Amino acid sequence: MSEEARRHGHIRSFVRRAGRTSDAQQRHFAQMMPAIGIPYRPAALDLAAAFGRDAPKILEIGCGMGETTAAIAAAHPENDYLGLEVHVPGVGALCKLIAEKKLANLRIGHHDAVEVVRDMLPAASLAGIHIFFPDPWRKTRHHKRRLIQPPFVALLASRLQPGGYLHCATDWENYALQMLDVLSREPSLENSVANPAPAALQTALAAGSAAGLAGFAPRPAYRPQTKFETRGLRLGHGVWDLVFRRI
Repeated sequence: MSEEARRHGHIRSFVRRAGRTSDAQQRHFAQMMPAIGIPYRPAALDLAAAFGRDAPKILEIGCGMGETTAAIAAAHPENDYLGLEVHVPGVGALCKLIAEKKLANLRIGHHDAVEVVRDMLPAASLAGIHIFFPDPWRKTRHHKRRLIQPPFVALLASRLQPGGYLHCATDWENYALQMLDVLSREPSLENSVANPAPAALQTALAAGSAAGLAGFAPRPAYRPQTKFETRGLRLGHGVWDLVFRRI
């Protein structure tokens, strides 16, 4: 086991970057996190108390700069959203969007998602989980750092209510194939669309091509198409969505 795995209990899928935080991001981070932040504690979180109501709870892992997270929360006030992001500029930007849009149904955790899910979220507490465009860790030797790995997917599935969904999206074809393989192997999940035959999936994995392979879902209407995604599609790049449900 690596030193990192010994320290954290798992290999982290991120590296904390010292990116520039704007004055506005820092100000909103300082002003709003005491009110809407969910501090990490190794104890079960009362989600109803955290949001002040009973409503479907949806987790988003890796909010980035928060545009998609805020847009989804604004469009679906009937749901509560917990966004997890480790980078301060992204948290600050999302805090700013929450203030501008006056969102009451969005909370933020500024901590490693694996530890939050493992230590704080009760079993069968979530109606959905979003993981949009996680770091693909392109080099083969770094694939062990990818977030979508069998142990974490099993953990995520245990936090979903029966019928709850896990929605992943990526613009990196190799990662799309790995996601499809890992999610398809989790016995407590089922694909919302037709799964490929195991032999077809293994052939696609060996070839590194998802072209024509079943198992990927159309982009659900609730996931906005980002400006980067729009530009990539215009250039002919692929985007793959996967939606699996808890059995």
